[in-house]
Amino acid sequence: MLINKTVSGFVEELASNSPAPGGGSAAALAGSLGAALSIMVCNFTEGKPKFSSVQDEISEIKQKGLALKNDLMDYIDGDTDSFVEVMKAYKLPKETDAEKTLRSEKIQEATIQATLLPLKVAESCVEVLKLSLRVLTIGNPNTACDAAVSGVTAYAGFQGAIFNVKINLGSINDETFLKNIREKIVVLQEDADKYNQLILARAQEVIG
Repeated sequence: MLINKTVSGFVEELASNSPAPGGGSAAALAGSLGAALSIMVCNFTEGKPKFSSVQDEISEIKQKGLALKNDLMDYIDGDTDSFVEVMKAYKLPKETDAEKTLRSEKIQEATIQATLLPLKVAESCVEVLKLSLRVLTIGNPNTACDAAVSGVTAYAGFQGAIFNVKINLGSINDETFLKNIREKIVVLQEDADKYNQLILARAQEVIG
């Protein structure tokens, strides 16, 4: 499993000539790092008398961050697994009409799943962006830089995930599915851009 590799081992695997892991797994990793940094800020704020007025919210953010971090860590291997399934579908026999039909169906099924996975990554990264902005606003100011990095890392994960969604759309025939996904992309992009800009503006105020 990719998640069990050392940092150097994961990076070397990404740099290899293997088609997976690739950008999708890297996007999920970026999102998980963003979530982890928000949790870090919570840990440096939680239990501190100076921040007594925000303890309940910090505790809630921490729990949300933990759930998002764990989901995104699962998606690191999930993205690679979904890509492998697409490759398996393309390798199915296509000698007879029946085989061609089955192969086509399996390719469509696998490609749809390979589209939904990075969409989940993108959705999770938007949620991390929201947490990043909040901890940058109410968290321990000594960790403001970490909160800002949480945000920009989550945004990078979001953009990477969206690229991985879009790259699959041209291979999918289901027009209803395509319409639904494209509509979701628009909404998610608007949210991600909004929170990214707010984070950058807040970081400018707090950090300089």
